[in-house]
Amino acid sequence: MTLEELMKDKELGARIGQMMQERARKEQAVKVRNFKVLNAHAKKGQILFTGSSLMEQFSVAEIAASAGVNKIIYNRGIGGTTTDDFLREIDTVLLDLAPAKVFLNIGTNDMTDRIYGEKWMEHLMANYEKILKTAKERIPEAELYCMAYYPTNHHVSDDPFAKAMLKERTKENIARCNAGVKALAEKYGYHYIDCNKGLTDETGEQRIEFAIDGVHMYADAYEIVFDNLKQYL
Repeated sequence: MTLEELMKDKELGARIGQMMQERARKEQAVKVRNFKVLNAHAKKGQILFTGSSLMEQFSVAEIAASAGVNKIIYNRGIGGTTTDDFLREIDTVLLDLAPAKVFLNIGTNDMTDRIYGEKWMEHLMANYEKILKTAKERIPEAELYCMAYYPTNHHVSDDPFAKAMLKERTKENIARCNAGVKALAEKYGYHYIDCNKGLTDETGEQRIEFAIDGVHMYADAYEIVFDNLKQYL
């Protein structure tokens, strides 16, 4: 039986999904625990990149060092993180480091009707605002840069899991979410930055040579992202 056939079996698909979610939760818990240890020894007032897997997979400190940028940069991205997860662990992934600058990319895992139904965008924006409000109250001196969501590619993979992940992450929905994030950044006196120049093809999709599964990207894509944002460091 193929993976696609397995996914069509709703009961089996639900069990597989639950098992994958449980495994992901355990992996996230390990990362949170490790970050708590690292945070205890980290230098305060530095640069922080934080969010979900799209931030975790951004080797920003190494790329910055290779580019001759002599700054301390921490990455607290955790794969699979939703805005609910981020809020639950906000001390560890944001506040404890008391950063001078924060680059935030969180919310793509909220872009699904599987978890949040038709109100997924309302849920995302409400939680995103809670994150910004908490940051403004707890680390008021920090400059916070709300990063535009990256483009996706809906043609790179036939894998059913990838297709499910991409279902709500259309160009139109990403544009709507980016508009919402921009409005929230302005409301709280933060910065909205779009670092996606050079990532898209002529149709506006993530360039195929950068695409792993239609959402995540290879390191050369992140080198472009870094070039686009290094002015803000």
